[in-house]
Amino acid sequence: MRTLLLSLLCLAVPALALTAPARPNIVYIIADDHAYRDFGFMGSKEALTPHLDKLASQSARFPNGYVTTSLCSPSLGVMLTGRYPHQSGLTYNHPPPGNSGFAKMQSRAEYEKVRSPAFGLLRNQPTLPRTIGQLGYRSFQTGKFWEGHFSNAGFTEGMTIFEPRPGQDYGGNRTMKNGELAAHGNGDHGLQIGRETMQPIADFIDRVDGKQPFFVWYAPYLPHQPHDSPQRYFDLYKDKGIPAHKIPYLASISQFDDTVGELIAMIESRSLTKNTLIVFISDNGWTPDQKPDKNHPGEFLHTRESKYSPFEDGLRTPILIRWDGQVTPATHQQLVSSVDLLPTVLDALGSPDSIPGLPGRSLWPAAQGSAPLEDQPVFGEIYPGDATALSRPSKDIAYRWVRHGPLKLILPHPHQEKTAWRAYIKEVSLFDVVQDPQEKTNLAKSRPQDVKTLRHLLNQWWKPGNDSNVPKP
Repeated sequence: MRTLLLSLLCLAVPALALTAPARPNIVYIIADDHAYRDFGFMGSKEALTPHLDKLASQSARFPNGYVTTSLCSPSLGVMLTGRYPHQSGLTYNHPPPGNSGFAKMQSRAEYEKVRSPAFGLLRNQPTLPRTIGQLGYRSFQTGKFWEGHFSNAGFTEGMTIFEPRPGQDYGGNRTMKNGELAAHGNGDHGLQIGRETMQPIADFIDRVDGKQPFFVWYAPYLPHQPHDSPQRYFDLYKDKGIPAHKIPYLASISQFDDTVGELIAMIESRSLTKNTLIVFISDNGWTPDQKPDKNHPGEFLHTRESKYSPFEDGLRTPILIRWDGQVTPATHQQLVSSVDLLPTVLDALGSPDSIPGLPGRSLWPAAQGSAPLEDQPVFGEIYPGDATALSRPSKDIAYRWVRHGPLKLILPHPHQEKTAWRAYIKEVSLFDVVQDPQEKTNLAKSRPQDVKTLRHLLNQWWKPGNDSNVPKP
């Protein structure tokens, strides 16, 4: 009898395997320098984003999403590792000696020798592409990527190779003192995607050809400056009463939106929508100022309150999750964070414990409509673009912040200086960001108990001081 039962079980295993759902393909769409309000589906009357609006209508929508930091490289690092910058060590755009130090170097060889050791930070810890690679995925990196060769993050294929691309005048290169070109460090060849071509993604999908699930990292240099979109995108905003300082940025948003439409069309034309999980997020906000940008004639600088800052215009972003037949399109107003994306994706794959100890929560039950999302605080940290030391976040932290309900607390960290980096705030600041989204009225002195409560939450999350657990290169 026992032999008969074993035989039946053996026969049942392949039958179960045949009916098990296939792991979905995964596509990350990451806007670069795109403010949370500048989407049609977020209520903008100016930004024309029909493709993103359609994606939103097909998605679980999280309009009160946040990135943990408003600086592009550490923000992308959170999406790759699922950990806060102070946990991963990826707190900067440029490791020591910083961008100005790199610019003073004589040769490409000197620059690469000094820049490259920091890439070990990402190589030495779990990432999304490395982890799902162990689950049978092939992965393709395009666009922004700050950690050298794409393989440092565990991508199996990619466009960024830490090599300069002569003639690319919109970013990706730096010129050394001896006249040599070197890779700037923000994406080099990968920055072609969206600005020049989308073909590499189509070619990758066709190479995989259903043999195994795939992951596409689409992080184009859009709507990032230079806002040099083709004229047809500027024409969309003519004669509409839109202030001139907004038009270059809005044109780049529409260019980005068209590339999103092209990417989704690749998926739909290959009948992959029912087996593809699409995630959308911005890496940080960017709001045009009226001050002209001297480095880019015809363009404008960003406001002090947006990119780099601890304010809403730098940190808020909508988050979208689409998987036809699996996700229930609906709006979820609860606060969520970019640190939630990796646990959400792993949960959707049926492998929630593939990376133990992730600090975020899975949004997958809410996206499926199977469970309500609880109200929780969101946290973050602001750093200068240049690090003074590797694996020492406590040394460089400039601001910590927490939002819980309508209230947001920002704590400055001036270290030995009179004010914290860039002096965004000079004292403990409490804002009601629902009633005061521009964060103009500091409520800290009139609501000391709320300050105490939120400070306690912030210190429970992370209190700078002991960096012994931060990964080393």
